[in-house]
Amino acid sequence: MNHLASQIVLVPVIVPLLGAGLCLAFGRSARAQRIISIVALSIVVVAAGALLWRADQLGPQAVNVGGWPADLGISLVADRLSALLLVVSTIVTLSVLLYSFGQGIVEFGRDTPLSVFHPTFLVLSAGVSAAFLSADLFNLFVGFEILLAASYVLITLGGTEARVRAGTIYVIVSLISSVLFLISIAAVYAATGTVNLAALPDRIAALPEPVQLVLQLMLLLTFSIKAAIFPLSAWLPDSYPTAPAPVTAVFAGLLTKVGVYAIIRVQTTVFPDQPLRTLLLCAAILTMVVGILGAVAQSDIKRLLSFTLVSHIGYMLFGIALATEAGYAGAIFYVVHHITVQTALFLVAGLIEYRTGTTQLDRLGGLARAAPVLAILFFVPAMNLAGIPPFSGFLGKLALIQAGTASGDWLAYTGVGAGLAVSLLTLYAVAKAWNRAFWQPRDEHVDDDVPATGGLHPDTTTTVEDKVLRLPRGMALPTLALVTFSVALTVAAGPLIGVSQRAADELVERTPYIDAVLGDVP
Repeated sequence: MNHLASQIVLVPVIVPLLGAGLCLAFGRSARAQRIISIVALSIVVVAAGALLWRADQLGPQAVNVGGWPADLGISLVADRLSALLLVVSTIVTLSVLLYSFGQGIVEFGRDTPLSVFHPTFLVLSAGVSAAFLSADLFNLFVGFEILLAASYVLITLGGTEARVRAGTIYVIVSLISSVLFLISIAAVYAATGTVNLAALPDRIAALPEPVQLVLQLMLLLTFSIKAAIFPLSAWLPDSYPTAPAPVTAVFAGLLTKVGVYAIIRVQTTVFPDQPLRTLLLCAAILTMVVGILGAVAQSDIKRLLSFTLVSHIGYMLFGIALATEAGYAGAIFYVVHHITVQTALFLVAGLIEYRTGTTQLDRLGGLARAAPVLAILFFVPAMNLAGIPPFSGFLGKLALIQAGTASGDWLAYTGVGAGLAVSLLTLYAVAKAWNRAFWQPRDEHVDDDVPATGGLHPDTTTTVEDKVLRLPRGMALPTLALVTFSVALTVAAGPLIGVSQRAADELVERTPYIDAVLGDVP
């Protein structure tokens, strides 16, 4: 019975891929594509919830695909960490999918299918799930490549010059990181004879220390590019803002977090005795500070959010770098919070762009009176991102600060100070954007005709006469749902912190994960 129940681990990968195939088969029917996509992701949400419950109550859930041994075949494992991230990522993905339906219906009409968008979006979801569940480095690489291949299509959707240029940067950086990852996997296999995450710790420990260090640095370099950690983050603010609004939202919420997840997994499972604490703490502090300084200097909401995305990756890395249970728990809680809030903010930015034709602050103004609901939708996640009490952003930062002060050394205290300063600067940046976009009167001297860059197909120009007076319900309701979910994380902070702490305990203990992968437990 337990063996059959553990097969649920396959669902988050297989069902979206089947859904993508069906979407291609029904490429001429918009209604069929929408139904297939919603059903597929809804099944994944339910399966992820079941996996989280089983992982929390019964321990890690593992499946060796085809019955092959773990060191030969494909192993998928859902422990508390991967199951928790799976639940949040699939809820966010479903919300963004519903938002994209609303945007597509508004732009093209109810019966016009986006034949490429739906299957590609489902493939992206499958890739993210595969990355979270993979129990060896090669299949983690495959998961990355699945989601990256889908992201190449999504980021250039519409084919405008700006998107192709930004997409080219994204593709080049992604290909470089993929090549580095492949070289790292080859080096690990050459040195140890395996790439299985559960088998690696003992074999890595038997290697000379300089070899261990080289392998660890190669993997960290690869994952740092994917997670956009300074100084490897320059590609992100130029790549994300030009993509369609739902694509930017799901990229900002999920893709960098897959890199953060990989760092947590490798650092805790494969290299537990070499935390590289000083190096990672310095990188975390610089990522926080440089990112937020970039955000403060921006005059476009989407670029501002892109820089805050980079900055807040620094918080997560800070918790990982501390290499304590409290640090890991704080990092896990912050990842969950940030996936939700950052995605919600990019969806709101898409609504602002739809409503006004731009996200440039010097072209905005007076939106609070024209669209009060939009003002609330922006304000709540913005304050959450800044860490205003009692939101989950405050609780996550508080957990990380407590973990940093408990460490008791000057570098950890420096990280705590940087975290507090970055929180204040984040508040300044989002408050400035909220004030200029919603409360200050609009400058009547600016040009009204601006290109609408955030649509799924931005070939048209939005003018004052084209603007609609009401927010499309198909776009506003999913955004409201995600903002509500982000608030619910605050209401349910107690249980969520409990799961995060148990996940951190499991990471430090390592034995449950290793036993589940190698099959030493029933």
